[in-house]
Amino acid sequence: MMKNNSNHNLTHDVAQGYEGGMLLIGNRIPKDYFVTKGTGESDIAIHAGSYHLALKSAGIAMCNIMTYSSILPKIARRIEKPKHIEHGAVMESIMAVCNTEKGQRGTAGIIYGWLSSRKTNEKYGGLVCEHYGDYSEKGLSAILNSSLEELYYNGFSEDYTLSSIEIFTETFVPTKKYGTALVSLCFTNYHVPVIQRIS
Repeated sequence: MMKNNSNHNLTHDVAQGYEGGMLLIGNRIPKDYFVTKGTGESDIAIHAGSYHLALKSAGIAMCNIMTYSSILPKIARRIEKPKHIEHGAVMESIMAVCNTEKGQRGTAGIIYGWLSSRKTNEKYGGLVCEHYGDYSEKGLSAILNSSLEELYYNGFSEDYTLSSIEIFTETFVPTKKYGTALVSLCFTNYHVPVIQRIS
């Protein structure tokens, strides 16, 4: 197993490769994230049209988007959207996307809250729910609250409290053939556990 080293040495190993061998790393743990949202519409297509333009509206169209399911680690913290994101960077996210058509409302939303131990009050992590459809923002918020409660009461309520709940929604009615509304929780960095140096 690896010995304790400074963060500088670990960063150097990950960036440059471990001289004379390889690094065995564990699952990355998402840390900082920002929340963004946007809408887009197009008469041509959804994926290369309204969806891309919704990403542009949200300020993340320069990224290659990957989506997660619905868990936040306890180290995660919300930050402001970075002023610069490298063109072509991989952006891993929890995203709600609603694709719709001309004249039909499209609404997307995300809700999340934080779990804390009932015994120690220590932060355990977060739960996230996404939903979308032809809803008002108020109607979607009610569904999101119900979804979060369902997750909480089916696996966490006995040992943890749920608090600091936040909801983010986006809605619009496109005037072009296709429309997309989206809300995204976007991760910007990660903790990477180094398990072993392999010579």
